[in-house]
Amino acid sequence: MKKRRDEEVFFDRLKTHRMIASIKNPKQIETALSLRNQLSGVFLLTGHIGVIKGYVDLFKAHHVPVFLHLEKIGGLSTDCYGLEYLAKAIQPTGIITTKTNVVKNVKKMGLITIQRFFLVDTEVLDNMAKSLEQVEPDIIEVMPARIPQMIETVKSFTSVPIISGGLLSARSETLECIRYGATAVSSSKPELWRETLSSIDANHRDIALNC
Repeated sequence: MKKRRDEEVFFDRLKTHRMIASIKNPKQIETALSLRNQLSGVFLLTGHIGVIKGYVDLFKAHHVPVFLHLEKIGGLSTDCYGLEYLAKAIQPTGIITTKTNVVKNVKKMGLITIQRFFLVDTEVLDNMAKSLEQVEPDIIEVMPARIPQMIETVKSFTSVPIISGGLLSARSETLECIRYGATAVSSSKPELWRETLSSIDANHRDIALNC
């Protein structure tokens, strides 16, 4: 099964590479490709329906797991027809979304699902727990990463692997996220992509694979 193979490849990369490149500008694609051997994957937050398959195919040709943030891709509908086109024609490794109903539908289509949550207050934590009880994505992304203590709180009510991103500016901040239990960190800063996050802390927990 395609999803199973993609999960194995991506999670296997996460065991040795804890940095994910969030690409917000097409000019960053070349940089991400040049650093592909120290990234676990890429998040595409740029592009539109006319070019996105070319971006996806380029990363797949270099064996880099590639995820599309559906709310950031111009012209791509998240109704059932748009998602079916995404899965069959564009064929990314997976998707990122803030919407529970999109996670539910994409899970049926054989793609890895990442649900993004913005921790703006404690009510969000309650809503996150309820959402995960209804539909469990393969991975959750918690933002912003500058409140790493919240990673432990989230891990108290879910075993889903956690990626943390947003507002990171230094290697020390990425290390802190990992030490608080994040499986990986995502960043749009190429200078952080260049940092090797493969053997970070002898005391960090092993990655729990939900495969």
